[in-house]
Amino acid sequence: MSVPHALLALLRQGPKYGLRLQSEFESRTGDVWPLNVGQVYTTLQRLERDGLVEATGEGERSQKRYRITSAGERELSQWLGNPPDLVPPPRDELVIKVLVALQVPGIDVHELLQVHRRHVIETMQRYTQVKAAAGEDDVPLALVVDAELFRLEAIVRWLDAADVRLKRLPSPTPTEVVDAPLEPTRPMEVSP
Repeated sequence: MSVPHALLALLRQGPKYGLRLQSEFESRTGDVWPLNVGQVYTTLQRLERDGLVEATGEGERSQKRYRITSAGERELSQWLGNPPDLVPPPRDELVIKVLVALQVPGIDVHELLQVHRRHVIETMQRYTQVKAAAGEDDVPLALVVDAELFRLEAIVRWLDAADVRLKRLPSPTPTEVVDAPLEPTRPMEVSP
């Protein structure tokens, strides 16, 4: 989540004080991503330094009102129009756990996958309850919950695919597990 760009988008609707920006950011992101007011003002200072916003008012930062500049408008348009960089793959802790578990003698990787699968399914159920309890007009919350449900569904699909793939492997003999040397791996290269 790009907090600077989100603040620029809010300022595009008109000048605002920092506390108002914090409140609008949280409500427009479905109150899922709380934003510390200190982070708002630190971000506004950087945006002002970079010429993307201007502050009006004297004294304390809470008394200043901020507005987007033409450079800020261009930056916002460019950010909105450019797809996020999706390569190389992020370091996913769950993927790393599974890869490490494959090398640890005595670990039942299939059970490990099922433990994580159950946890993800329970999390999906909680998000579904949040979505059901939300009002129909709470579009930001619905969009955030939908995005999270789709992300979690992808994790479940990966866990299922990993389980199927690992069940196809021949079972190692006890000496292979203990004596198997760890081979260094190269980072995966992804072509654009």
